[in-house]
Amino acid sequence: MNNITDTVKHLIIINVIMFVGTLAIGGQAFGENTLFYDWFALHFPKNEAFQPWQIVTHMFMHGGFMHIFFNMFALWMFGTAVEQRFGAKKFLFFYISSGLGAALCMLGYYYFRFYTGLSILNEAGFDQIQTFETLKSGYGVYDTRWSQFLNQDQLQNFVGVFHSTMVGASGAIMGVLVAFGMLYPESKLMLIFLPVPIKAKYFIPAIIALDLISAITGQSFFSPSNTAYVAHVGGALTGFLIMWYWKKTQFNKNRWN
Repeated sequence: MNNITDTVKHLIIINVIMFVGTLAIGGQAFGENTLFYDWFALHFPKNEAFQPWQIVTHMFMHGGFMHIFFNMFALWMFGTAVEQRFGAKKFLFFYISSGLGAALCMLGYYYFRFYTGLSILNEAGFDQIQTFETLKSGYGVYDTRWSQFLNQDQLQNFVGVFHSTMVGASGAIMGVLVAFGMLYPESKLMLIFLPVPIKAKYFIPAIIALDLISAITGQSFFSPSNTAYVAHVGGALTGFLIMWYWKKTQFNKNRWN
């Protein structure tokens, strides 16, 4: 674990380059110029700012110094050990797949929240085309009449999801974390503020469980309140399913050599 592996090193370099680009060209956390975010952050697909490549590029974007620091620290700490067991190609496939799984889960969650509000407005007699035109007219803009049919949470979800952006490697890293726990279950890990060694086979499921609770309740334990907990759970679930499949097929023709 002491020597960083090639794929992990290259992933960290790409993330740093993208972060420097955000600082230089603009991102939501760094001033009014949001050009880099407009290009590479993952936007809601119904928003005109969405582009297909954002499904991949968003996992190399970060919203602040602490965001990229902790993600890259985790990538180095756990990714190096996992790549040593997987090899470069298998690790890269696993990493990207976990990130894509996280994004798809988050987008599915967003679609559910958005179309819940849209269906209510459609039933109330609002023209769907006009509704979308209103949403497209500016960030946070909405028809005040919508509040007669949507409660405050529904209205915030409906408008907020349309203008949402997602960035970060956390979903991919959660998949790597699952792989680490399955490959090195007896390894002992500690939280910075809780210096008690806990075996990975207990520590990692506990972290995922807390993310799941946060996704359901909205209550944040360790992360900022705007953390995409559903993406974390999605990345972890994708990583687990890939690990389960590989373990199940390791002795037959479908195995990854």
